[in-house]
Amino acid sequence: MNLGAVQIEGRDRRALLLLCLAVAAALILRFGVYGDSAPAAVAAPDTAAVAEKRLQNMRRIAAGVPSREEALKAARKVLAESEKGLIQGATAAQAQARMMQSVRAVGKAEGIDVRGAEIGEVKVFAENYGTVLLAVSFECRIEQLVNFLAALGREPEAISTNDIRVTLANPKEKTVSVRLGLAGLVSKELVPVRKGGSSF
Repeated sequence: MNLGAVQIEGRDRRALLLLCLAVAAALILRFGVYGDSAPAAVAAPDTAAVAEKRLQNMRRIAAGVPSREEALKAARKVLAESEKGLIQGATAAQAQARMMQSVRAVGKAEGIDVRGAEIGEVKVFAENYGTVLLAVSFECRIEQLVNFLAALGREPEAISTNDIRVTLANPKEKTVSVRLGLAGLVSKELVPVRKGGSSF
């Protein structure tokens, strides 16, 4: 047992001696062969060049920050303007009711009695928005329908038609029966998380 301990100590001594010799050889090579000034003179230009490049990169990045901030502000302004067209509501049902109210108001201004609303589900649109689906029916003259669609396009809210079905209603009075599918843009937060279902 003691003999094993002595052998381990002997091995340790040899390893320690070899380590000391390696350190001494490294120091001699470092300071004896090259001298004190040579390595510093070689390393200094490289270090200065690298530091200069880093400084130039930092200046270029710093110069670009204000323009990036301006671009971000401009993009946020454009987004805020475009999102004014979203149909407002705390819930999907409120947004649907608001959309129906807008459609009826446009119809009334054109002398059309918008009725027979069928409310569809709220669906995801793109990544950050949803759509409220609505189908309405009414009877009117063809010029009233054209004026109604034009007025709907001028509304501040983003409401578009996704289905139009027109059939002849009264040939004597030249009226048509219209079933109009509409979609309004809402915030994605109003889109319920659920599976399946159909629009109408």
